[in-house]
Amino acid sequence: MATLNNTVPTNDSNVYRCTLKEDFKYILLPVSYSLVFVVGLGLNITAMYVILFRTKHWKPSTIYMINLNVCDTLYILTLPFLIYYYADENDWPFGEPMCKLIRFLFYTNLYGSILFLSCISLHRFFGVCHPMRSLSMMDSRRARFVSVGVWAIILIFQAPILYFSRTRHVDKVEVCHDTTSKELFDEFLVYSSVVMFLLFVLPFGVVVVCNGLMVKKLQEPSVGGGPMSQRSKQKSVKMIIIVLLAFMLCFLPFHLNRSIYYTFRYLDQENCDILRLSNNAYKATRPLVSLNSCIDPILYFMAGQSFRKSINKKPNITADKYHSTLL
Repeated sequence: MATLNNTVPTNDSNVYRCTLKEDFKYILLPVSYSLVFVVGLGLNITAMYVILFRTKHWKPSTIYMINLNVCDTLYILTLPFLIYYYADENDWPFGEPMCKLIRFLFYTNLYGSILFLSCISLHRFFGVCHPMRSLSMMDSRRARFVSVGVWAIILIFQAPILYFSRTRHVDKVEVCHDTTSKELFDEFLVYSSVVMFLLFVLPFGVVVVCNGLMVKKLQEPSVGGGPMSQRSKQKSVKMIIIVLLAFMLCFLPFHLNRSIYYTFRYLDQENCDILRLSNNAYKATRPLVSLNSCIDPILYFMAGQSFRKSINKKPNITADKYHSTLL
């Protein structure tokens, strides 16, 4: 097995000054990615089967869910290449075109998951806080239109990955850059910052605001009626909390630590210990991103089942429309 003495280049020299001690990632990433691949693939294939073959009427939330499911599944299918790569200590045997494709698919489906989670949260917000208005606004046709728009945005913003991703021969191994070559790092940092703001910070704000307003609305005694409706409200509040925690656990630490690490690299940090610490924190949070692929199908199918079981059996047109819109 080949070994690589990981280094980070300075911005104005061809000499590699800081040696990054990140041997832990050769165990952490293959093991965590392997677990996510096995568990996540099973869950997402099951979810896809239920949606495609067991769901007769596709509501807007169903359309967003199948798109989220596609993102998670495609994301998971990139993991075997990364498992092999990190298990072999950064030796990429698949060539530069495949390096570009895997990095492109990895980040495309990562941000696709974020955006479709935001769409689901926004749809649920209208269903809870503006149920009557949502009946005319949030139909399946509009959901399909929004989904096409989301995919177009993702592909446009992630296309530069195909340019920035490179391979480099170092110490008898072929490295597949997670970022880009040292000559392009400054430009990559600008690009990465723009993508993070537009495809993570803004959607994260939407998720926080929408779910916060839903919690507030569901706590009002005027929403729904009867013991079953109250039980449904309590379960929905719990699901909202879980979604927020999952979002903050899976995506926030990764983007925060990556930003810190990129900043120190850009500033040509004199203190190698700080650079090593920020790099290690960034690498340690990468498995958390993959964990989201296992959480998504559990969260949303759990929510759907909870709402369906909690619907009052008595005929109530307003309640039926409310639940139908929300689901």
